Amino acid sequence: MSLRALFVCLLCLITAPAFAGEPLLYKDGDVQLEGYMARAEKAGAPVVLIIHQWKGLGAYEKHRADMLAAEGYNAFAIDMYGQGIRPQTQEDAGKQAGLYKSDPALARQRVKAALDLVRSMSSVGPEIAVIGYCFGGTMALEAARAGSDLAAAISFHGGLATKEPATPGAITAPLMVHHGADDPFVPAAEVAAFEQEIAAAGAQMTFYAYKGAVHSFTDKAAGTDPTTGAAYHEEADVLSWQRSLSFLEKAFKKTGNEGPPPTPAESLTKTP
Repeated sequence: MSLRALFVCLLCLITAPAFAGEPLLYKDGDVQLEGYMARAEKAGAPVVLIIHQWKGLGAYEKHRADMLAAEGYNAFAIDMYGQGIRPQTQEDAGKQAGLYKSDPALARQRVKAALDLVRSMSSVGPEIAVIGYCFGGTMALEAARAGSDLAAAISFHGGLATKEPATPGAITAPLMVHHGADDPFVPAAEVAAFEQEIAAAGAQMTFYAYKGAVHSFTDKAAGTDPTTGAAYHEEADVLSWQRSLSFLEKAFKKTGNEGPPPTPAESLTKTP
């Protein structure tokens, strides 16, 4: 090997992200999917599904899966689009995400395929939660609306609208929603309609609106210019993660007797 080739190889090793998990192939009917599984050290630990942003499963979601595995969870970053379908432009990502936003039945079935997969694994616990970012946050809420048997569902800067609102009693999982208070892509009218939908469904929800945060506030790749409508916000990122870990811990009953869950009337909207 030449010195130049050796240098290139070393550079790739240095710059390529190091992930603790591994790819995991599965199917939804005839559609081949490729997710990413980061396993907890303890056998039988609960599972957290992670649903990706609109450009498909990538380094960001894999990193979050590794973070959750370090917290003691089995973390499965799922694939909504299909193996190899990873849009590179905003236009293509919008088209791909739109397929699922416009067809809740398809979206819910694709999440169900991942749920069915982890439920078939003997090495993981039976309790499952789902979290998602941006497009994935929307999909996490769709899974909850579908009445999926979940310990919890969490949305980070996700869209809140749906073509199939939840019916009374359909949502059995407690919800936590992290929203950028200044997000131009999810306006106040959409937030209000969502809160009315969840109240009418009788679901438990804690809703946080982060002042100064816009869309994609947990993703450093979004940049730091909020005037674009999507930007990283460190305080909102750190705080939403801490709150979500606490929420998951209680949902999975890891801390023992936490007392009864809040009633629907006690669901909260908070602005830090």
